[in-house]
Amino acid sequence: SLGVLACDLEPGTIAASDPKILEELKLCPALTGAQQDALNALLLSGATAQGDPSSWDLQTLRDLGPLVLALNQTTLSLVAEAAREDFRRSIAVASLRQGHPQRDKFLLLSRALAAAAASSQPRQKRSEPLCPVTASNIEDVSYLSPEDLDLCLSSEVLIENLEDVLDQPMPSESYWVLKKKVDERFPLGIPEEHLRRLGRLSRLYTEQEISQWLVTCPETLLALLNPSEGEWSDSQMQQLLSRYLALGGSLTGSHLQIIGDRRLCQLQEEQIQQIPAGAIETAGQLNISECSQAKKEQLYGKAREAFASLASTPGLYYCRLQPYLGGAPAEDLKDLANAGVAINMDLDTFLTLNPEELQKLSVTDVKHLLGKNLPELKKAEQEPLVVSWVQRQSQRELDCVLDIGLKGGRPEPTGTASTAGPCSPVTATTPVPTTPAGVTSVITVTTPVPSSSVTVTTPVPSSSVTVTTPVPSSSVTVTTPVPSSSVTVTTPVPTTPAGVTSMVTATTPVPSSPAGVTSVITVTTPVPSSSVT
Repeated sequence: SLGVLACDLEPGTIAASDPKILEELKLCPALTGAQQDALNALLLSGATAQGDPSSWDLQTLRDLGPLVLALNQTTLSLVAEAAREDFRRSIAVASLRQGHPQRDKFLLLSRALAAAAASSQPRQKRSEPLCPVTASNIEDVSYLSPEDLDLCLSSEVLIENLEDVLDQPMPSESYWVLKKKVDERFPLGIPEEHLRRLGRLSRLYTEQEISQWLVTCPETLLALLNPSEGEWSDSQMQQLLSRYLALGGSLTGSHLQIIGDRRLCQLQEEQIQQIPAGAIETAGQLNISECSQAKKEQLYGKAREAFASLASTPGLYYCRLQPYLGGAPAEDLKDLANAGVAINMDLDTFLTLNPEELQKLSVTDVKHLLGKNLPELKKAEQEPLVVSWVQRQSQRELDCVLDIGLKGGRPEPTGTASTAGPCSPVTATTPVPTTPAGVTSVITVTTPVPSSSVTVTTPVPSSSVTVTTPVPSSSVTVTTPVPSSSVTVTTPVPTTPAGVTSMVTATTPVPSSPAGVTSVITVTTPVPSSSVT
């Protein structure tokens, strides 16, 4: 039941514990020297599930898992030579799929196995089977020190068996010996067919040396970029890509995947310009957030070209363009917003849009882009990008179109009628029948009310006009063209208690006049919470 707590047990407790303690010790990232001694004592007792070390085979060593790294010379020397050799070969293959730290662990274990073999055959001279190294005993290079490797391995044998040599676990110093021998074999420059075989050795070359490489084939670049062979420094990667592109090479989607987001952004603008749209199409999703705005715009243009055939299916088109929208112009963002299909842009993508282009989007554009994610915008209202956009919008539009509580928009111009919450006007138009003199009078009443628009048309007799319109907390203007005069009537209406309706009636006689002569009657009535007649 201890689990990883077993890693803190005292050595004496480990040696005295039930043999099943081995399963718990496999969880430990590392054991102290004293704990390793206790582990070996437990294994040498033969009381574990593995039995006596002399009976172990390849599978037994594999079953020990990480504990095999803690085996000492005494324990290993008891293991049958065939089992040790089979295990050594298996870890050499496994080390190829591991990073440098794991390779170093395999190297230490391989050395321990070699030492155990030497101690079990003390009369065999180490130099006889190991030097010189030929194709038949190429695996013996893992037993050689860097000095012996330099003496026993020729440049010709190395080049002929380069992959097999690099398959063996070796200390880092030995790789420098191998690099020297490769350079000796090709004093005028490494041919391209051998560049792709360099593997881990390629990481030892300087930027100056890389600038002389003949890297023209996509396959060569792909082999050199293989991440399982180790990490390139930023300067080495930049030089390698520059050399490849300068020689006319073309980057593919596979190249972009290995190069990665960060180093893609480190390319120069003229190098990004050389990337074909097809590479973007096959590269999968790339995160270009670290790129400069100019590079984002370049990559967006290539992505738009790559996915142009999907424009008729806006949802899929958006999904493919989404990683590159940080470089999109406002016109393209408006097209996405008005595509007729919910885009439902996530907030993270929205916040990566070009700030200058975002300011050109209307409230409705943003509503359509975000779709069901619109409420998330409220959570980001303190983001500088959102703050600056809000400040450019009408507060009334933010309230009426978005309705998510965003504040900070532009107020209505001075003199514009508004009340708490209204979002659209009401207009009542009453045509006045022809007067005896043939003059037509019209009365228009405009009242802002919440979220609706109403038009009322009423025939009006030639002598007087009466219009009844319920108006919440607003002002009313009635305009009637009539002959030969101008009359203005202003009637203040006092506030009434809730639920009580006040009525104001304005009656204007319309006298006869010669045809073509008009006059204006204006009735202005501010009415709080009441109706106007």
